[in-house]
Amino acid sequence: MSDDVDLVQRCLAGNEVAMRAFTTKYQNLVFSLCLKMLRHREDAEDVAQESFLRVFRALDHWDPSRPMKPWLLTIVANRCRTALEKRSKLPSQNDLAIELESERREHSKHEQQEVDIAEELDLALGELREEYRMCFVLFYQQELSYEEIGEILDRPQGTVKTWLHRARGQIAECLRERGVICEASS
Repeated sequence: MSDDVDLVQRCLAGNEVAMRAFTTKYQNLVFSLCLKMLRHREDAEDVAQESFLRVFRALDHWDPSRPMKPWLLTIVANRCRTALEKRSKLPSQNDLAIELESERREHSKHEQQEVDIAEELDLALGELREEYRMCFVLFYQQELSYEEIGEILDRPQGTVKTWLHRARGQIAECLRERGVICEASS
């Protein structure tokens, strides 16, 4: 944590090397969350870049007694939500993306006999409600605690646990429907 404090202080002093180091340190974390939430590489790149701009503008508001990662991911999650909101107001582009995704799924089903579980999981994640997907990604991919996720999403831990439970259930159901996992025999 003291590494982050020193790095942030140098960034606040306008040190460009420190800003590049900060970006390098957190770029994979930021981009992977954006990609999982937005499910479109170009959008994820744009939102990741926008997130870093927001972070640098708000660095003086970070509390050095608290970990950087949850604070940073809160900003990124908010930028993703804003991007998803904007995207939902463009139904023609959204419909086209859904149609292309559907065609891609059909094409890959015919060509691929072997199930790629990572791809299937990614498709199942895409069918979750935004808050369930965010919770799932933050818990399993970013390995954050319920408390940290609650802070990022501004929700109580009980809500986070409920959303995560529902996300797991919906993903399991989706994977069962696709034939990726089978019902346990009694």
